[in-house]
Amino acid sequence: MTRMQVYDPFAGSGIDDLFRGFFTPVRRENGGPAPIKVDVSENEKGYVVHAEIPGVKKDDIHVAIEGNQVSIGAEVRRESEKKEGERVLRTERYYGSVFRSFVLPTDIDEATSEAKYDDGVLELTLAKKPAIAGRKLAIK
Repeated sequence: MTRMQVYDPFAGSGIDDLFRGFFTPVRRENGGPAPIKVDVSENEKGYVVHAEIPGVKKDDIHVAIEGNQVSIGAEVRRESEKKEGERVLRTERYYGSVFRSFVLPTDIDEATSEAKYDDGVLELTLAKKPAIAGRKLAIK
C-alpha cells in the first residue's frame, strides 16, 4: 500500500528559524543599562538626532564628533539611600555605562553643532560641513 505524505514547501527552508525567538522578550545581561535608542532625521542644514538616555545626569553624557562619525556615551550611576531600619526587598536599578556610535553620510561641523538634554532625551542638532569645491589642476 502507498503512503501519502503532505507536501510542505517550507520544510527545511529555514523559515521556522526566521521567527524563532521573535516573540520572546529581550533581556539585558545582568540587568545592565538599556541600550541608547536613536532617531536620526535630515534637513537641508544638517541632522537632528534624538537619543533616549533615561536616568542619566547631563554631566555624565559625552558626545564626540569625528568627521561623519558621532559617538554618544553615558555613565549611569546607581544611587541609593538606605535609611535606618529599612530593608530592601527588590531593586531593579542599575549602574554602568552605555555607548552608541553611528556614521552619517556627510561630515559634521562641530563648531556650529548643538546638544540639549531634557527629560531623558538628548537632542543633537548637527550642522553639515559646507562642501569644499574641487580645485581644477592645470596641466603643464
